[in-house]
Amino acid sequence: MILAIDMGNSNIKIGVVSDSGIIEERVTTSVDKTSMEYAMDIMAILGFHGIEKNKIEGAVISSVVPPLTGTISSAVRKVLGFSPLIVSYKLKTSISLRRMLYPEKVGADLIIGAEAAWTCFKAPVIIINMGTATTITVVNREGEYLGGAILPGLKVSLNSLSSNTAQLPSISLEAPGRVIANNTVDSMRSGILYGNAGQIDGIIDRMEAELGESCSIVATGGLARFVVPLCLHDIVLDRELLMKGLLRIYRLNR
Repeated sequence: MILAIDMGNSNIKIGVVSDSGIIEERVTTSVDKTSMEYAMDIMAILGFHGIEKNKIEGAVISSVVPPLTGTISSAVRKVLGFSPLIVSYKLKTSISLRRMLYPEKVGADLIIGAEAAWTCFKAPVIIINMGTATTITVVNREGEYLGGAILPGLKVSLNSLSSNTAQLPSISLEAPGRVIANNTVDSMRSGILYGNAGQIDGIIDRMEAELGESCSIVATGGLARFVVPLCLHDIVLDRELLMKGLLRIYRLNR
C-alpha cells in the first residue's frame, strides 16, 4: 500500500491506496500550517484507520499548490522516513502530453485524472473534475491528452453571487427539484446547479462534435455529486478517480 496525497486549492485528500481498497480523508488546505502540523494530520488519519506506517511502501503527491508542495513532502518524510514521488509532466505515464503546447504547465491533478480515466474507462474519455475550479478534459483513442476547458467552480460561482449582491443570501447546495423556482433561495440553487449542469452538458456536446465521436464520461471531485445527477449525459461518478491515478503513476515510476 502507498500513501497518496492530492493537494487542491481548498482541500487536501490524504489516502492510503492498494489493490484491495482506498481509504481517504480530507483536511483543509492552509499555507500557514507547518510540516509538523501536516505530519500530525497524516498520523491522525493513519491512526484513526488502524494503519501501521511501516506497512506503507511508498508515497506520491499531486499538488496544484506549489508553496505547499515542499511542506507536505517534509511532512511525509517526518512520518514515513522517506521522500514522496512528486507528480509532474516529466514522469512516466500511459498517456501522452505531446499534443499540449506547454506540457510543463499541465496541472498534476489533470495528469492523474487523465491517467486513471485512460486506464479504467473506454477511450476517448472526457474527465470532469469539480473542485475550486471545474476542469473538463479529454484523452483520445491514442492515449493523447488533448487539454480541455476550465470553468469557475460551483462554490466560486455561489460565493460570488452571494458576496456581490446585497439582497441574495448564502445558501446550501441542495437541488431545488425544478428549474422554475418560486422563491429566492431555490432560484439561486436552480441557477447554480442547473446552470453548471447545462454548462457541462454543453461543453461535452461541443467536445464530442470536435472529436467526431462519442466519449466515455467520468466525473470526480467533492462537488460533482451535486451536479452530475442533473446532467443530461450518462456520466459515471467516481470519487476515487484521482487516488487510482496516483497509485497508477506511482507504480509506473517506482
